[in-house]
Amino acid sequence: MTSPKQFENAGKTPGLQVWRVEKMDLKPIPKELYGEFFSGDSYIVLYTSESLSHSIHTWSGEDTSVDEKMGAAVFMVQLDCFFGGKPIQCTELQNEESSTFLGYFKPGVRYKKGGVASGLQHVVTNVSTVKRLLHVQGRRNIRAAEKDLSWSSFNSGDCFLIDLGTDIYLWSGSKSNRFEALKATEVAKEIQSNERCGRCDIHRIEEGAEPEAVIKLLGPKPELPESSCDVAVDAKNREIAALYLISDAAGSMKTALVGEKNPFKQEMLSNSDCYILDNFGNHKIFVWKGKNANMDERKAALSAANKFIKDKGYPSTTQVLIMPDGGEDALFKQYFVNWIDKYETTGPCQTFSMGRIWGKVIPYDPSTVHENKDMAAQHGMVDNGSGKVQIWRVEGGNKVPLDQSSYGQFFGGDCYLVLYTYSTGGKEKNIIYAWKGEKCTLGEFPASSLIKDCYDGVATQVCVSQGQEPAHLVSIFKKPLVIHLSGCKGGKDKPASNQRLFHIRQSSTKATRAVEVKPNASSLNTNDVFVLKSPKSMFTWVGKAGTPEQEEAAEYVVTLLGGTATRVAETKEPGECWFKTVICAASSVDNSFFCSRHQMISGEHWVEIKNTRLH
Repeated sequence: MTSPKQFENAGKTPGLQVWRVEKMDLKPIPKELYGEFFSGDSYIVLYTSESLSHSIHTWSGEDTSVDEKMGAAVFMVQLDCFFGGKPIQCTELQNEESSTFLGYFKPGVRYKKGGVASGLQHVVTNVSTVKRLLHVQGRRNIRAAEKDLSWSSFNSGDCFLIDLGTDIYLWSGSKSNRFEALKATEVAKEIQSNERCGRCDIHRIEEGAEPEAVIKLLGPKPELPESSCDVAVDAKNREIAALYLISDAAGSMKTALVGEKNPFKQEMLSNSDCYILDNFGNHKIFVWKGKNANMDERKAALSAANKFIKDKGYPSTTQVLIMPDGGEDALFKQYFVNWIDKYETTGPCQTFSMGRIWGKVIPYDPSTVHENKDMAAQHGMVDNGSGKVQIWRVEGGNKVPLDQSSYGQFFGGDCYLVLYTYSTGGKEKNIIYAWKGEKCTLGEFPASSLIKDCYDGVATQVCVSQGQEPAHLVSIFKKPLVIHLSGCKGGKDKPASNQRLFHIRQSSTKATRAVEVKPNASSLNTNDVFVLKSPKSMFTWVGKAGTPEQEEAAEYVVTLLGGTATRVAETKEPGECWFKTVICAASSVDNSFFCSRHQMISGEHWVEIKNTRLH
């Protein structure tokens, strides 16, 4: 049995480490062959991030024995214990891998027949006389599966690699597209570089134009079937989840239903217990381990998940993801309403001012953002916001390009992906902001795979909740960022309320937000400026501490809403119950509340300050 001593060098530096399970022992795989998996084996894959956090995956081929699967599970638990129970753990099965796992291997994973039981080893070869056929599939994440070397394995809709050792023929079906051929080329070049050390030639051939060498090997080409169409998965079914409590109080592992349907509340999770989040529609099982849970429960998390899968009659291909308390990923958190991470602030609270943190506040000057690094760092600005911007709205698990005329307007019921590209030091860099409205449901929240699909190469990913927008995100729109209360489902705006109130706020970088709030007198703030719209009139209400920049932003909002506004200064409102008259003319709200509230707003000692970490 492998002891923790064999993990001495595990996870010390960023990157991948891969081991194969061989007779209940682990053998490291050469780095040149990362991404190559035998269908008869099981593997341990460790990913270490730049911040030295860890994710552990087991991978089992479709022909793996039960003993090897169990061995891989044991090693994953041992490796998890080696890191103090902090890593995220995932089970991966051949042809059912997660996007995260497939993303580790460039250009993709390659399946080979056989395994350690048949005496096959991972060997780096210089020149090979191998004869095999690889079926290349996938658009963003590529799989290359070894098939029988005969025409019966081919179809006209895909690309295949006929690997003859010193020659690789890239065969493109008549119904395949250029994108698929490009991905097949990447796989061929990977084999050429790493497995053959450059000692092989790649030949590109089209269906119907096979060279003599291929015809001699396979015989005359028969009529081939078209590629079978992918079956679209119902997005709504994939969203459904249930939450269960795991307990071993009676000496045997049992589960009890806690939440029948998502979204769940974070308070449902006690750090003294372990839970199963059952995403049965998407063939995923999450196990959440509370940091103060019984040690036996924590160690038996994978066993509990496997028993749960068996008891429910779920397919053996169901993926298991184990989440440590405090190390949850976006896939898990999306099933909860307004998930709050440790140290994250939400709404009114005591915050540290920049002066307390930096000692001296440097006024923001956008013209010197590239020269004055201290100022840029203090205000969280990577540049002056003059780069290229692309925006998508998330709809039903897909991303839909946003019309440029709508850039700078978000709806509180939706989620958006904002790709920002800029240059620094002669190099092009990317930032992808995933903005989530406070009323966003699971259907609009983006999965990590959807975020990665927005760009090629490397990007800094920033998840942003409504009300916590970084100054840099606001700055890239050039005009005030406008956030509407209503959602924008299916590309059509929900009908707006007859009465609307927009709160104009400004950051230290002079970046301005106009956030729609509930049209109540209690929303007014003597420090800021507001735009008040009713069916028959529009007003710009200017608090005593409101700034000219806020008033300028208010003018933009007025233009956006259509019409003209009357300026009303605090304490200069026309009539004691002015707010009530404008907002509640057609409502049954108690008038006395608004009259008394008006007096509070106008009073010299009334101050309401909403501190968030970004304001």
